Amino acid sequence: MTDDTTPTAPLAPLSQRLGPIAAPVPPAHPGIAEWRPSTIDDVDALTELFRASDLVDHPSWTTPREEIEESFTVSWTDPERNTLVGFDAAGRLIASAAVMVHPSRDAQVHMYLSGRVHPEARGRGIGREVMRWEHERALEALAELDLALPAAIFVYADEGDVGAQHLATRRGLVAERWFTTMVRDLSIEIPEVEASGDAVVRAYEPALKEATRLARNDAFRDHWGSLETPPERWDTFVEGPFLRPDLSRVAVEGDRVVALALGSVNEEDWATQGYSSVYIDLIGVTRDRRGRRLAPAVIVALLLAARDAGLEKAVLDVDTESPTGANNLYGRLGFEATERSVALVRRY
Repeated sequence: MTDDTTPTAPLAPLSQRLGPIAAPVPPAHPGIAEWRPSTIDDVDALTELFRASDLVDHPSWTTPREEIEESFTVSWTDPERNTLVGFDAAGRLIASAAVMVHPSRDAQVHMYLSGRVHPEARGRGIGREVMRWEHERALEALAELDLALPAAIFVYADEGDVGAQHLATRRGLVAERWFTTMVRDLSIEIPEVEASGDAVVRAYEPALKEATRLARNDAFRDHWGSLETPPERWDTFVEGPFLRPDLSRVAVEGDRVVALALGSVNEEDWATQGYSSVYIDLIGVTRDRRGRRLAPAVIVALLLAARDAGLEKAVLDVDTESPTGANNLYGRLGFEATERSVALVRRY
Protein backbone atom coordinates (compact mmCIF):
# COMPACT_ATOMS: atom_id res chain seq x y z
CA MET A 1 0.00 0.00 0.00
CA THR A 2 1.14 3.51 -0.73
CA ASP A 3 0.18 5.04 2.62
CA ASP A 4 2.78 3.22 4.70
CA THR A 5 6.55 3.24 4.59
CA THR A 6 7.86 0.06 3.02
CA PRO A 7 10.63 -1.33 5.22
CA THR A 8 14.05 -1.82 3.65
CA ALA A 9 14.72 -4.88 5.80
CA PRO A 10 12.43 -7.58 7.22
CA LEU A 11 10.53 -6.45 10.26
CA ALA A 12 10.85 -8.20 13.58
CA PRO A 13 7.66 -9.73 14.97
CA LEU A 14 5.34 -7.28 16.70
CA SER A 15 6.01 -8.85 20.09
CA GLN A 16 9.68 -7.95 19.77
CA ARG A 17 9.06 -4.47 18.36
CA LEU A 18 6.53 -3.60 21.06
CA GLY A 19 8.40 -5.22 23.91
CA PRO A 20 6.64 -6.61 27.00
CA ILE A 21 2.98 -5.57 27.01
CA ALA A 22 1.05 -5.82 30.25
CA ALA A 23 -2.63 -6.64 30.31
CA PRO A 24 -4.74 -3.46 30.15
CA VAL A 25 -5.67 -1.96 33.49
CA PRO A 26 -9.47 -1.98 33.86
CA PRO A 27 -11.07 1.46 33.64
CA ALA A 28 -11.82 3.17 36.92
CA HIS A 29 -14.11 6.15 37.36
CA PRO A 30 -16.49 7.20 40.15
CA GLY A 31 -19.27 7.78 37.63
CA ILE A 32 -19.19 4.13 36.53
CA ALA A 33 -20.51 1.53 38.96
CA GLU A 34 -19.69 -1.49 36.77
CA TRP A 35 -17.46 -2.30 33.82
CA ARG A 36 -17.77 -5.62 32.03
CA PRO A 37 -17.38 -7.09 28.52
CA SER A 38 -20.38 -6.47 26.30
CA THR A 39 -22.62 -9.29 25.07
CA ILE A 40 -25.30 -9.60 22.43
CA ASP A 41 -27.86 -9.00 25.19
CA ASP A 42 -26.56 -5.41 25.38
CA VAL A 43 -27.51 -4.56 21.78
CA ASP A 44 -30.61 -2.56 22.69
CA ALA A 45 -28.81 -0.54 25.37
CA LEU A 46 -25.82 0.00 23.07
CA THR A 47 -28.17 1.19 20.33
CA GLU A 48 -29.59 3.81 22.69
CA LEU A 49 -26.08 4.95 23.64
CA PHE A 50 -24.94 5.14 20.01
CA ARG A 51 -28.01 7.10 18.92
CA ALA A 52 -27.55 9.65 21.69
CA SER A 53 -23.88 10.03 20.76
CA ASP A 54 -24.57 10.16 17.02
CA LEU A 55 -26.98 13.08 17.44
CA VAL A 56 -24.16 15.12 18.98
CA ASP A 57 -21.11 13.87 17.08
CA HIS A 58 -22.51 13.49 13.54
CA PRO A 59 -26.24 14.26 13.35
CA SER A 60 -26.49 13.54 9.62
CA TRP A 61 -26.18 9.77 10.09
CA THR A 62 -26.91 7.13 12.69
CA THR A 63 -25.34 3.80 13.59
CA PRO A 64 -27.82 1.06 12.67
CA ARG A 65 -28.85 -1.45 15.31
CA GLU A 66 -28.03 -4.18 12.80
CA GLU A 67 -24.41 -3.01 12.62
CA ILE A 68 -24.06 -3.16 16.40
CA GLU A 69 -25.59 -6.64 16.53
CA GLU A 70 -23.32 -7.82 13.71
CA SER A 71 -20.25 -7.08 15.83
CA PHE A 72 -21.25 -10.00 18.07
CA THR A 73 -21.75 -12.52 15.26
CA VAL A 74 -18.81 -12.23 12.87
CA SER A 75 -15.73 -14.40 13.33
CA TRP A 76 -13.10 -11.67 13.47
CA THR A 77 -14.41 -9.96 16.62
CA ASP A 78 -13.83 -11.03 20.22
CA PRO A 79 -16.34 -9.15 22.42
CA GLU A 80 -15.21 -10.97 25.55
CA ARG A 81 -11.68 -9.54 25.33
CA ASN A 82 -12.08 -6.52 23.06
CA THR A 83 -15.11 -4.70 24.44
CA LEU A 84 -16.31 -3.12 27.65
CA VAL A 85 -19.55 -1.47 28.69
CA GLY A 86 -19.89 0.87 31.67
CA PHE A 87 -23.04 1.32 33.77
CA ASP A 88 -23.87 4.09 36.19
CA ALA A 89 -25.29 3.48 39.67
CA ALA A 90 -28.81 3.33 38.25
CA GLY A 91 -27.84 0.54 35.85
CA ARG A 92 -27.86 2.73 32.73
CA LEU A 93 -25.28 1.96 30.05
CA ILE A 94 -23.42 5.25 29.55
CA ALA A 95 -20.05 4.19 28.11
CA SER A 96 -18.64 1.60 25.75
CA ALA A 97 -15.18 0.64 24.57
CA ALA A 98 -14.32 -1.48 21.55
CA VAL A 99 -11.18 -2.65 19.75
CA MET A 100 -11.54 -4.27 16.33
CA VAL A 101 -8.80 -6.07 14.45
CA HIS A 102 -9.21 -5.96 10.68
CA PRO A 103 -9.73 -9.55 9.45
CA SER A 104 -7.19 -9.14 6.64
CA ARG A 105 -3.73 -9.66 8.14
CA ASP A 106 -1.60 -10.61 5.14
CA ALA A 107 0.19 -7.32 4.44
CA GLN A 108 -0.50 -5.15 7.49
CA VAL A 109 -2.35 -5.28 10.81
CA HIS A 110 -4.93 -2.59 11.48
CA MET A 111 -6.66 -1.95 14.81
CA TYR A 112 -9.64 0.37 15.22
CA LEU A 113 -10.73 2.02 18.48
CA SER A 114 -14.37 3.10 18.73
CA GLY A 115 -15.48 4.11 22.20
CA ARG A 116 -18.61 6.03 23.16
CA VAL A 117 -19.65 8.10 26.17
CA HIS A 118 -23.20 9.34 26.56
CA PRO A 119 -23.30 13.12 25.94
CA GLU A 120 -24.83 13.67 29.38
CA ALA A 121 -21.78 12.02 31.00
CA ARG A 122 -19.03 13.72 29.03
CA GLY A 123 -16.44 16.08 30.42
CA ARG A 124 -15.88 14.00 33.54
CA GLY A 125 -12.90 11.87 32.46
CA ILE A 126 -14.83 8.75 31.45
CA GLY A 127 -13.74 9.07 27.83
CA ARG A 128 -10.11 9.30 28.90
CA GLU A 129 -10.43 5.97 30.71
CA VAL A 130 -12.20 4.41 27.73
CA MET A 131 -9.48 5.53 25.30
CA ARG A 132 -6.70 4.43 27.65
CA TRP A 133 -8.14 0.93 28.03
CA GLU A 134 -8.75 0.61 24.28
CA HIS A 135 -5.19 1.63 23.45
CA GLU A 136 -3.67 -0.71 26.03
CA ARG A 137 -5.85 -3.59 24.83
CA ALA A 138 -4.93 -2.87 21.19
CA LEU A 139 -1.23 -3.03 22.02
CA GLU A 140 -1.74 -6.29 23.89
CA ALA A 141 -3.64 -7.75 20.92
CA LEU A 142 -0.94 -6.64 18.47
CA ALA A 143 1.74 -8.34 20.54
CA GLU A 144 -0.35 -11.50 20.75
CA LEU A 145 -0.65 -11.69 16.97
CA ASP A 146 3.17 -11.68 16.83
CA LEU A 147 3.25 -11.00 13.09
CA ALA A 148 6.28 -9.59 11.28
CA LEU A 149 4.14 -6.93 9.60
CA PRO A 150 3.61 -3.17 9.81
CA ALA A 151 0.80 -2.34 12.23
CA ALA A 152 -1.34 0.68 12.96
CA ILE A 153 -4.02 1.79 15.42
CA PHE A 154 -6.77 4.04 14.03
CA VAL A 155 -9.33 6.39 15.54
CA TYR A 156 -11.83 8.06 13.21
CA ALA A 157 -13.57 11.22 14.44
CA ASP A 158 -15.78 13.87 12.91
CA GLU A 159 -14.25 17.31 12.60
CA GLY A 160 -16.44 18.70 15.36
CA ASP A 161 -15.69 15.88 17.78
CA VAL A 162 -12.69 17.61 19.28
CA GLY A 163 -12.98 15.56 22.47
CA ALA A 164 -12.27 12.29 20.69
CA GLN A 165 -9.44 13.88 18.74
CA HIS A 166 -7.87 15.22 21.94
CA LEU A 167 -8.08 11.85 23.66
CA ALA A 168 -6.50 10.11 20.66
CA THR A 169 -3.60 12.56 20.47
CA ARG A 170 -2.95 12.04 24.20
CA ARG A 171 -2.33 8.37 23.36
CA GLY A 172 0.19 9.27 20.65
CA LEU A 173 -2.05 9.11 17.59
CA VAL A 174 -1.63 11.83 14.98
CA ALA A 175 -3.98 13.14 12.29
CA GLU A 176 -2.93 11.54 9.01
CA ARG A 177 -5.85 11.93 6.65
CA TRP A 178 -9.02 13.96 6.20
CA PHE A 179 -12.23 12.80 4.57
CA THR A 180 -15.04 14.91 3.17
CA THR A 181 -18.73 14.06 2.99
CA MET A 182 -20.23 15.14 -0.32
CA VAL A 183 -23.92 15.41 -1.20
CA ARG A 184 -25.60 15.49 -4.62
CA ASP A 185 -29.13 16.80 -5.20
CA LEU A 186 -30.81 14.32 -7.54
CA SER A 187 -33.31 16.91 -8.77
CA ILE A 188 -30.47 18.66 -10.60
CA GLU A 189 -29.82 17.40 -14.11
CA ILE A 190 -27.64 14.31 -14.19
CA PRO A 191 -25.14 14.32 -17.08
CA GLU A 192 -24.89 11.51 -19.56
CA VAL A 193 -21.63 9.58 -19.42
CA GLU A 194 -20.51 6.86 -21.79
CA ALA A 195 -17.62 4.59 -20.87
CA SER A 196 -15.03 3.71 -23.47
CA GLY A 197 -14.07 0.13 -24.17
CA ASP A 198 -16.19 -3.01 -24.01
CA ALA A 199 -17.53 -2.74 -20.48
CA VAL A 200 -21.30 -2.94 -19.97
CA VAL A 201 -22.86 -1.09 -17.04
CA ARG A 202 -25.58 -3.08 -15.28
CA ALA A 203 -27.28 -3.47 -11.92
CA TYR A 204 -25.38 -5.40 -9.27
CA GLU A 205 -26.80 -8.86 -8.54
CA PRO A 206 -25.81 -11.65 -6.12
CA ALA A 207 -24.35 -13.74 -8.93
CA LEU A 208 -21.67 -11.06 -9.27
CA LYS A 209 -20.75 -11.12 -5.57
CA GLU A 210 -17.29 -12.67 -5.81
CA ALA A 211 -16.35 -10.89 -9.03
CA THR A 212 -17.30 -7.58 -7.41
CA ARG A 213 -15.27 -8.37 -4.27
CA LEU A 214 -12.20 -9.08 -6.41
CA ALA A 215 -12.74 -5.82 -8.29
CA ARG A 216 -13.09 -3.92 -5.03
CA ASN A 217 -9.86 -5.36 -3.66
CA ASP A 218 -7.93 -4.55 -6.83
CA ALA A 219 -9.36 -1.04 -7.07
CA PHE A 220 -8.50 -0.17 -3.48
CA ARG A 221 -5.01 -1.66 -3.32
CA ASP A 222 -3.44 1.80 -3.66
CA HIS A 223 -5.92 3.62 -1.42
CA TRP A 224 -4.87 5.00 1.95
CA GLY A 225 -5.81 2.82 4.90
CA SER A 226 -7.41 0.09 2.80
CA LEU A 227 -6.81 -3.63 3.22
CA GLU A 228 -8.32 -6.48 1.25
CA THR A 229 -11.87 -7.44 2.14
CA PRO A 230 -12.05 -11.21 2.78
CA PRO A 231 -15.15 -13.22 1.78
CA GLU A 232 -16.86 -13.29 5.19
CA ARG A 233 -16.64 -9.54 5.66
CA TRP A 234 -17.81 -8.98 2.09
CA ASP A 235 -20.80 -11.25 2.70
CA THR A 236 -21.87 -9.21 5.73
CA PHE A 237 -21.93 -6.12 3.51
CA VAL A 238 -23.48 -7.31 0.25
CA GLU A 239 -25.94 -9.67 1.96
CA GLY A 240 -26.80 -7.23 4.73
CA PRO A 241 -30.04 -5.31 5.16
CA PHE A 242 -28.93 -1.98 3.68
CA LEU A 243 -27.26 -2.64 0.32
CA ARG A 244 -29.60 -1.82 -2.56
CA PRO A 245 -28.73 -4.03 -5.54
CA ASP A 246 -31.41 -2.29 -7.59
CA LEU A 247 -29.57 1.02 -7.19
CA SER A 248 -25.99 -0.31 -7.24
CA ARG A 249 -24.16 -0.51 -10.54
CA VAL A 250 -21.16 -2.44 -11.88
CA ALA A 251 -19.28 -2.38 -15.17
CA VAL A 252 -18.72 -5.88 -16.55
CA GLU A 253 -16.44 -7.28 -19.22
CA GLY A 254 -17.46 -10.88 -19.82
CA ASP A 255 -17.55 -12.49 -16.37
CA ARG A 256 -15.22 -9.87 -14.86
CA VAL A 257 -16.34 -6.82 -12.90
CA VAL A 258 -14.05 -3.89 -13.71
CA ALA A 259 -15.86 -1.02 -11.95
CA LEU A 260 -18.41 -0.64 -9.17
CA ALA A 261 -20.61 1.89 -7.43
CA LEU A 262 -22.48 0.21 -4.58
CA GLY A 263 -25.16 2.06 -2.67
CA SER A 264 -27.10 1.42 0.52
CA VAL A 265 -30.18 2.96 2.11
CA ASN A 266 -30.75 3.43 5.82
CA GLU A 267 -34.09 5.15 6.22
CA GLU A 268 -33.31 5.99 9.85
CA ASP A 269 -30.89 8.63 8.56
CA TRP A 270 -33.57 10.50 6.67
CA ALA A 271 -35.18 12.18 9.68
CA THR A 272 -31.93 13.80 10.82
CA GLN A 273 -30.79 14.56 7.27
CA GLY A 274 -34.09 16.14 6.30
CA TYR A 275 -34.21 14.28 2.99
CA SER A 276 -34.28 10.76 1.58
CA SER A 277 -30.95 9.51 0.33
CA VAL A 278 -28.74 6.73 -0.96
CA TYR A 279 -25.27 6.39 0.54
CA ILE A 280 -22.62 5.33 -1.97
CA ASP A 281 -20.44 2.99 0.08
CA LEU A 282 -17.89 2.01 -2.55
CA ILE A 283 -16.74 3.43 -5.87
CA GLY A 284 -13.81 1.80 -7.61
CA VAL A 285 -12.23 0.84 -10.91
CA THR A 286 -9.72 -1.96 -11.35
CA ARG A 287 -6.29 -0.53 -11.90
CA ASP A 288 -5.92 -1.88 -15.45
CA ARG A 289 -9.16 -0.22 -16.54
CA ARG A 290 -8.66 3.30 -15.20
CA GLY A 291 -8.83 6.21 -17.62
CA ARG A 292 -11.82 4.81 -19.51
CA ARG A 293 -14.54 6.87 -17.80
CA LEU A 294 -15.82 3.79 -16.00
CA ALA A 295 -16.06 5.56 -12.62
CA PRO A 296 -18.35 8.36 -13.84
CA ALA A 297 -20.33 5.82 -15.87
CA VAL A 298 -21.23 3.63 -12.88
CA ILE A 299 -21.80 6.65 -10.60
CA VAL A 300 -24.16 8.30 -13.06
CA ALA A 301 -26.02 5.01 -13.56
CA LEU A 302 -26.48 4.76 -9.78
CA LEU A 303 -27.64 8.39 -9.55
CA LEU A 304 -30.23 7.83 -12.27
CA ALA A 305 -31.50 4.68 -10.56
CA ALA A 306 -31.75 6.49 -7.22
CA ARG A 307 -33.61 9.41 -8.78
CA ASP A 308 -36.01 7.04 -10.53
CA ALA A 309 -36.60 5.30 -7.18
CA GLY A 310 -37.80 8.61 -5.75
CA LEU A 311 -34.78 9.41 -3.58
CA GLU A 312 -33.80 13.05 -3.16
CA LYS A 313 -30.04 13.02 -2.67
CA ALA A 314 -26.91 10.88 -2.91
CA VAL A 315 -24.19 10.97 -0.24
CA LEU A 316 -20.62 9.70 -0.24
CA ASP A 317 -17.34 10.17 1.63
CA VAL A 318 -14.04 10.78 -0.11
CA ASP A 319 -10.40 10.85 0.89
CA THR A 320 -9.30 14.44 0.29
CA GLU A 321 -5.93 13.16 -0.98
CA SER A 322 -7.25 10.27 -3.06
CA PRO A 323 -4.59 9.12 -5.57
CA THR A 324 -7.29 8.77 -8.23
CA GLY A 325 -8.50 12.37 -7.91
CA ALA A 326 -11.91 11.11 -6.84
CA ASN A 327 -12.90 14.29 -5.01
CA ASN A 328 -12.47 16.30 -8.22
CA LEU A 329 -14.50 13.76 -10.17
CA TYR A 330 -17.37 13.93 -7.68
CA GLY A 331 -17.35 17.72 -7.85
CA ARG A 332 -17.69 17.59 -11.63
CA LEU A 333 -20.66 15.25 -11.21
CA GLY A 334 -22.48 17.74 -9.00
CA PHE A 335 -21.50 16.61 -5.50
CA GLU A 336 -20.89 19.37 -2.96
CA ALA A 337 -18.71 19.10 0.15
CA THR A 338 -20.45 19.29 3.53
CA GLU A 339 -18.85 17.71 6.63
CA ARG A 340 -15.32 16.50 7.31
CA SER A 341 -13.78 13.75 9.43
CA VAL A 342 -10.25 12.85 10.37
CA ALA A 343 -8.28 9.63 10.76
CA LEU A 344 -5.81 9.65 13.65
CA VAL A 345 -3.15 6.95 13.48
CA ARG A 346 -0.24 5.53 15.43
CA ARG A 347 2.05 3.18 13.53
CA TYR A 348 4.24 0.39 14.82
